[in-house]
Amino acid sequence: MNSALLTLLADENVERKSKEVTNWGAHIGWAVGTLLFIVLVYWLMRTGWKRRETLHGDLPAPEALPTEQGTARLTLTGRYHASTTAGQWLDRVVAHGLGTRSQATLTLTAEGLGIERPGAADFFVPADQLRGARLDTGIAGKVLTEGGLLVITWQLGDQQLDSGFRADHPAEHHRWVEAVNELAGSPADVAANPQHQEGPQ
Repeated sequence: MNSALLTLLADENVERKSKEVTNWGAHIGWAVGTLLFIVLVYWLMRTGWKRRETLHGDLPAPEALPTEQGTARLTLTGRYHASTTAGQWLDRVVAHGLGTRSQATLTLTAEGLGIERPGAADFFVPADQLRGARLDTGIAGKVLTEGGLLVITWQLGDQQLDSGFRADHPAEHHRWVEAVNELAGSPADVAANPQHQEGPQ
């Protein structure tokens, strides 16, 4: 192998190593840019969440879950999706942990509705604060199939709220609508009257 060929191969090797070093810089730049973007998105989400806390800051805290809830009429295990102002399926309420999605166990008694949430605050809705229930398809941006969501409307202070639940066995939703409406004294057709509106009015 002559010296000219060796020189050419050496030059190519140097150039390749130089490109590899240059590519490392590009990779680092992309990584830093991506990290900054993620931090920005997180900051915007946190700011929006804090703004909603302020927006609903005048809401009183829901009642704590009583030690003795009475005889259960119905129980349900599933997922708590969110609470919104009544009729406003995108106006998520985050005050007092009501915006936190979690697993949930619901217990309906003559005294009211108990909501137990592992990893989030439990709360209780007395029977005289229940306003009705219906089947719906979405709440707080979460969209499910027709009738895939049990929405219970209740009174908290001066504000009516919709709370959305998805049972592990969605066939149970119909019985819950009937039982909650009976306890609340609401008309039966509330179950067939979903109200999706684009945000607060």
